[in-house]
Amino acid sequence: MELKTVTIEKPADMNFILGHSHFIKTVEDLYEAIVQTVPSMKFGIAFCESSGPALVRYAGNDQELIEIAQKNALAIACGHAFIIFMEGGFPVNVLNTIKNVPEVCQIFCATANPVEVIIAESDQGRGILGVIDGVKTKGLETEADIKWRKDFLRKIGYKL
Repeated sequence: MELKTVTIEKPADMNFILGHSHFIKTVEDLYEAIVQTVPSMKFGIAFCESSGPALVRYAGNDQELIEIAQKNALAIACGHAFIIFMEGGFPVNVLNTIKNVPEVCQIFCATANPVEVIIAESDQGRGILGVIDGVKTKGLETEADIKWRKDFLRKIGYKL
């Protein structure tokens, strides 16, 4: 077995969700889940099929985001992995809906941070072990940091 990392390639501030599923129907069900939850969000989905022709299946409502998803799914190349790139919304807007799609087994990350995907490769195939999401923690927040965090969440409308 060999361990590898794959860096997610995307614009710096673009959010995405990386997860694991179990059935080819995932692509269509994720598409429906997103448009029913946030109809105005633009997105692209790619899903790595793990049997038969083992293709990257894809869907979405924005060609550029679909292409970003396809490129990253091909780089990850782990059976039943899916990746969703989005604009006009955030993972928090769709994450619970995505988690409730019957095929979804787990979510590895939902972020706009730089991400490295840790992959194990054997003779059979590849699997995601986990992710490195963002940078190493640098310390504890100060009172000023707490104030900034609380003010920021209220400014963007996530807290009253």
